[in-house]
Amino acid sequence: MSSAKRPRRRAAGSSEDVTRRTEIVQAANRLIAHHGLGTSLQQIADASGILVGSLYHHFKSKDALLDELNRRYRADLDLVGQAAMARLEEASSPQVGEQIHFLCREIARCAVKHQAALQMSFLEGRTKRSDSQEQGNRPSGVETAMLRLLREGRRTGFIRPDVDLAVVADRVCQSVLHAGLAVVRHGAPTDDVAEVLCGIHLLGLTAADPTNDHLDRSPALAVADAVVKSWAGENEAVDDTASRVRIAARKEFSRRGFEVTTIRDIAAASGLPPGTVYRHLGSKDEMLKSIMLSITQKIGDAWADIMRTDSSPTEKLDALCWLNINAVDRFPEEFAIQLAWMRHAPPEVAEPLWSFDTRRSEMSELIAAGIETGDLVVPTHNMEILTRCVIGILWIPPNIVRELGSRASLIHSRDTVLRGLAVRGP
Repeated sequence: MSSAKRPRRRAAGSSEDVTRRTEIVQAANRLIAHHGLGTSLQQIADASGILVGSLYHHFKSKDALLDELNRRYRADLDLVGQAAMARLEEASSPQVGEQIHFLCREIARCAVKHQAALQMSFLEGRTKRSDSQEQGNRPSGVETAMLRLLREGRRTGFIRPDVDLAVVADRVCQSVLHAGLAVVRHGAPTDDVAEVLCGIHLLGLTAADPTNDHLDRSPALAVADAVVKSWAGENEAVDDTASRVRIAARKEFSRRGFEVTTIRDIAAASGLPPGTVYRHLGSKDEMLKSIMLSITQKIGDAWADIMRTDSSPTEKLDALCWLNINAVDRFPEEFAIQLAWMRHAPPEVAEPLWSFDTRRSEMSELIAAGIETGDLVVPTHNMEILTRCVIGILWIPPNIVRELGSRASLIHSRDTVLRGLAVRGP
């Protein structure tokens, strides 16, 4: 009587084991990029052609898989940065401007390759693991390389002497990483988007070199400033249950991300039973609309008011940036929720609550008017790419707003988006 042979166990770390692990990571990256963090391990296992139990052989939990996605993303960014610094040391290296453009293209390609990790990198509080948080806070290899290139550019007279290069390196890298987001790239070639984002930072959008005094006196900035001042002292009352639930939902959506927050999370944060939470604000989608309606209405109305002024396109861009800076500062939780939507939403999902299509149309008209009058000089005439890049670049990252403060953030934006980092000719 013959006995069946037992299946031979694979040695840990074998080539077959490593290959399967890579296939799982690739499937997770693809699914999370298109469906968000709500993607289940079962879905990832199905896409990998294995049972979910076999997936646990490679990753103990979903958090472990997410950590691996993040580790590979950061490792690739570091390799991009190391390659950029090695090129800088070569005797026959190209001019620094060309090297900055090359680095931006490589950063954008890395972002597109690691879309799931890119989305997660913009979400605070994704995990309670201290090691992941520390990795998320340290400068990446590309940021270090960008700073080196900018310093070399300043030494050779290419980069202006009056800008904070550390802040600029952070800003440029974050902006170019946005090329990995569907709402920015929108199917355009990755290198084209990276070139536009890099070109805006280096050369600026304005044909002239507007002074701060001139921009401070524009009618558009006066309108934006009046709106910002009207926000002062606004606080939501907490004397009714619906407001209590709304405040708790806003904090949880901001802290966890919309997709992964549950009704039970909101109930626990508000100190109310789940049934009470649902009865007062309904589903999560209904809660999101209730939370975002006020701020999106404020920003949308302000955009329209700024666009109606008789200011130049340059002045309107400056005023829109001032509005955005203060929105980030005054409404950090709502802004985090909006960012989470942009990072999580697949391309086929409807537009975000602040009416992106409307803003895109308004911005396209503004840029076209600026080109026609000679007020703006742009790095491309592909209006779809240009419009999406300009909208994105007018939002200064929250960490920079916190570090610099509102006024200094506006000056920083003028020095990059409007005037550009490169020294202008006489």
